[in-house]
Amino acid sequence: MNRRTRDTRTRTRTRGALAAVAAALLLGACAGNATPAPPAPAPSAASPLPDTAPTPQGLLLTADFGADTVSFVDPERGTVASVTVGRSPYGTALGADGRAWVATAEGVAVVDTRTRVRTALIPYRTGTGPVTDGEYRGGGMGIALSPDGAHAYVGVNVPGTTGVLEVLDTARNEVTAAVPVGRRPFDVDVSADGAEAYVTGHDSFDVTVVAADSLRARRIEVAPYGTEGGLGSWLKPHHAVVRPTDGHLLLPFEGERLAVVDPRTGRTRIEPMTADTHQHGAALTPDGRLLVVGTGAVRPGDGKGPSLTVRAPDGAERVYPLQGPHEDVAVSRDGRTAYVTGGYTRDGYWNGITVVDLDTGATRRLAAGARPLGIAVL
Repeated sequence: MNRRTRDTRTRTRTRGALAAVAAALLLGACAGNATPAPPAPAPSAASPLPDTAPTPQGLLLTADFGADTVSFVDPERGTVASVTVGRSPYGTALGADGRAWVATAEGVAVVDTRTRVRTALIPYRTGTGPVTDGEYRGGGMGIALSPDGAHAYVGVNVPGTTGVLEVLDTARNEVTAAVPVGRRPFDVDVSADGAEAYVTGHDSFDVTVVAADSLRARRIEVAPYGTEGGLGSWLKPHHAVVRPTDGHLLLPFEGERLAVVDPRTGRTRIEPMTADTHQHGAALTPDGRLLVVGTGAVRPGDGKGPSLTVRAPDGAERVYPLQGPHEDVAVSRDGRTAYVTGGYTRDGYWNGITVVDLDTGATRRLAAGARPLGIAVL
């Protein structure tokens, strides 16, 4: 019996137990104990930006899940400014006009990144219960902008039930529609032509395809390991990217399987991956390489440690080790550097970013933000 077969059978035997734990705790997400991360680097000595100075290009913007802020981060020196946006910010989307749209527990914050001022906090149309912190909090999670910047799409978590995709008019700063989607919408993506939004439902093992014009929704199950583990399963979708060459969705699982989903037909093809680690955030480089963040083994001895996978369009992979769990990733404009956030949705996070040279795999840890999750390059 080979190792992969043993791992799969081990996962199958443990799903029942995990489901029971999840039901008892009323949790709907990744279950298990996270590996403690190494200590965060010392706070950055970067000088703050003067309030009246324009924001330099090339800074990073992080959503600080451990605070009520977004941070402006110099990739060499660390945090240079922070702006209060709302409780427990999760995902962020950056528009061509310099406005950032940040999904918080309270609403969608709008930040002028040139002046570092929050210009609006748009409340959700959907009731999400008390405003709280932590992995299972209600409110916005994944967020994306239409290609023309006219609409923002935010996945809203409603604890204990299915989520909602809320559509915002970015000129009027208001919610114009709400569409039911899967449970705990970790990620939202938009097709290159803006015709569809794709919502990754973590706890419902699916992607909901929402037509931008009619708002009609259809569900595609994405469960390469099956769904029998239910809420307690680790083997769920987290983040997706849209492949520009054909519009297919790429969803990594466990450093073992890449689900390639055709949103037009609903068909899924599985390709092998090599990192053997629980995977979360994903991004594409300008030349089409897929970057995937590995958070570490779900249980001691069942998989490898944290990593960043760099996958070429032909499927060849390089796996670069990271220190401690990480969550999401963004890419420099020249495609040579990755910025991986240390926030992580579970315990074991750290307050910083790992900077990865994509040519050599060399890494550098940078103190930044407060449990940073979402990240964008200005």
